[in-house]
Amino acid sequence: MELFENIMRKAAGIILSATEREEALQEICTLLRSRVDHYDWVGIYLVKGERSLVLGPYDGAATEHTEIAFGQGICGQAAEREQTYVVQDVNKETNYLSCSVHVKSEIVVPVFKDGQVIGELDIDSHQLAPFTDQEREYLEKLCAMVGELF
Repeated sequence: MELFENIMRKAAGIILSATEREEALQEICTLLRSRVDHYDWVGIYLVKGERSLVLGPYDGAATEHTEIAFGQGICGQAAEREQTYVVQDVNKETNYLSCSVHVKSEIVVPVFKDGQVIGELDIDSHQLAPFTDQEREYLEKLCAMVGELF
């Protein structure tokens, strides 16, 4: 997927030249949202304490979900279970926290540092079932690179 290879190169440049972590995370969120048509909201949640996620940089509409407990919603499940979640239809998910009536699907990818979840990338789409297996693999590689910022 040429699109994601280009995104990965650009993201690597952002990470390598980063002087401020928050600024680099914001640039990555903006990069993803601006380059992928079906990404309608892109954000980074950061682990706070032992069992909570707080919203960090994001690109898209404001959300009321600025703090999420581990286990709560898709984001909380991804953090608790330390695994990527791809939800192609949020209406079929019983543990989904709705950020907008327009969101139809979501992917959440944990960010690790030294084997610990330190955050996650959360992407919402207004389309049903837009996420591919290849896309998931690229996003997991991207999150591995993002972990180097911490």
